[in-house]
Amino acid sequence: MSRAPVTIRPVVTKKDKKDFVNLAWEVYEDDPHWVPPLKDEVHGLITPGKNPWFEHAHAQLWLAERDGKVVGRISAQVDDLVQEYMGKGIGNWGMFEVLDEAAAAPLIATAEQWLREQGMKTSLGPISLSIWDEPGLEIEGFGQDPTAMMGHHRPEYRGWIEAAGYEKAKDLLTYEVNIAHWEDPKINRLIAMGERNPHIRIRMVDKSKFDEEAKVILNILNDAWSGNWGYVPLTPAEIAYAGKKLKPIIYNELVRIAEIDGEPVAFMITIPDINELTKDLNGELFPFNFIKLLWRLRKPRVRRSRVPLMGVAKKLHQSRLASMLAFMMIEYTRRDCVGKFGINVGEFGWILEDNKGMLSIAELPSARVNHRYRIYEKAL
Repeated sequence: MSRAPVTIRPVVTKKDKKDFVNLAWEVYEDDPHWVPPLKDEVHGLITPGKNPWFEHAHAQLWLAERDGKVVGRISAQVDDLVQEYMGKGIGNWGMFEVLDEAAAAPLIATAEQWLREQGMKTSLGPISLSIWDEPGLEIEGFGQDPTAMMGHHRPEYRGWIEAAGYEKAKDLLTYEVNIAHWEDPKINRLIAMGERNPHIRIRMVDKSKFDEEAKVILNILNDAWSGNWGYVPLTPAEIAYAGKKLKPIIYNELVRIAEIDGEPVAFMITIPDINELTKDLNGELFPFNFIKLLWRLRKPRVRRSRVPLMGVAKKLHQSRLASMLAFMMIEYTRRDCVGKFGINVGEFGWILEDNKGMLSIAELPSARVNHRYRIYEKAL
């Protein structure tokens, strides 16, 4: 018996938006490695007025239905900052989830047509919604739970996207390393040299001055990352928005800033793997799960941590000093991860596959690539 045809329609009502968010629970209901996102955060991500990304971008969401049942979803978006920093005519799509291949093709085609109508010449995705959110499709690492703020996808998606004519643009990697037990004489000597240098100071952030510290990190980030493929600057409003979400999982011991003669020139943000604390909440904070989560966050005891962001001022790139500062921050944070939080596994990423500087730092003793994400492109 042939299936009923798939219809694609835009998200219009509150119920549509709820169906858009909730579809993921059906897609991954039998996947033991999927970690349900907090539904309030997903709703905030796709809602103008809540997510300041919409101040410089616009998006359209669609649902795929068969016999009145939602079987897929997708977004398409045009970001003014992408046009300015990545290239005019580059549009994005993302938030892609689907139950079967028959729904995948018309969803992608619908997103592409909308991008054409916006004047876009190239389709780049999946990116949900910003390059700073969840870029790329997981193509390796399905047998492991993702860490905090990482994507997780069905293995079939790769074939369905490539069947729609998409080719690799870039791969993003994450590295996993045993931080409880690792030794490298070369790294230790480099750290020791840095500790003897009176001009270098590695300090913890002061969470009581959160806004001030965030500005310091933002300035280094925008300088350090400005030459990277895919770089789009975060606006002050986006920094404030991200800061509000990150603040509950920021701990002084896990965020380091490096200074040379008092000038901040490098930073590293490490966060406990909050996914270990939220997986059993099933995406719901109310009525009582928020109390459970707040209690867990008071003194989190998790197995893994993640370094989502790290940067060294551009003027120090390609220098021995850059590596020295990076490994000093890594080592000091590693000690606190193990000693104060009981964490024994660290993850670095995402890292562009051709970012030689960051790859040389991420390839620590015993490190291995544990996830690979792919961003695809197609001429429209």
